[in-house]
Amino acid sequence: MEDKYETLKILQESPNSGVFDLILNRPSVSNALSNDFFSEFPKALSALDQNPAVTAIVLSGAGNHFCGGIDLTTLASISKDNSGDHGRVGERLRRRLKFMQDAITAMERCRKPVIAAIHGACLGLGINIVTACDIRYCSKDAFFSVKEVDVGIAADLGTLQRLPGIVGFGNAMELSLTARRFSGEEAKELGLVSRVFGSREELKEGVRTIAEGIGGKPPLAVVGTKAVLIRSRDLNVEQGLEYVATWNSSMLLSDDLTQAISAQKHKRKPTYAKL
Repeated sequence: MEDKYETLKILQESPNSGVFDLILNRPSVSNALSNDFFSEFPKALSALDQNPAVTAIVLSGAGNHFCGGIDLTTLASISKDNSGDHGRVGERLRRRLKFMQDAITAMERCRKPVIAAIHGACLGLGINIVTACDIRYCSKDAFFSVKEVDVGIAADLGTLQRLPGIVGFGNAMELSLTARRFSGEEAKELGLVSRVFGSREELKEGVRTIAEGIGGKPPLAVVGTKAVLIRSRDLNVEQGLEYVATWNSSMLLSDDLTQAISAQKHKRKPTYAKL
């Protein structure tokens, strides 16, 4: 896939692989996120989502860190955008925040699984990003902080909405109010990440293996599982069951189901059409 981005890089794991790497690519500033990122990120995700060759996306950071947070020049530009009356300034800021929120939520809209591979620092806006990913892994050197309160901000791009559902309300409150740094091992204990790998190299290899495994499963079942889980997060059990019944009534009777049953019966590897 042609790389057209200033803040990102897209790589295919291998010519025959459905796993694509989406890399935060500003290593000289610890992948701090600039204004350009918020335009490019949803476009890159949409391109990957619509590419039939893509079965899973691994999100990582170039250089020594996953993400050092928001670029300070971006933060300064937001704070200086104050010309006009108070109401219009507020309305303009709200539109900008909604635009930035939408860029992060693009990971949930993406049909394909998005897996975070975190090493080094994951601070502030980095937490907003990883909490919107479908699965999270880190290396032993990773460290985290919900940093926004230290710079005078209530985290506003998803952390305060998504983190409680991942680590529990009490833990999310404590991490967000103290802005304290916590390790990859503690992130595993909290449930923020599913596994801690011993090194960055082990992280890359391990996540690739996991992503390849997911990518080899029936595509309709994978995208359906993601869609139903995300939707059910905001529903009660009865509503969630109604949603998945409606989903499966339209998706269940597919060639994927026939192929999966036949493969298990004959003990062979299934072959699924691209999605």
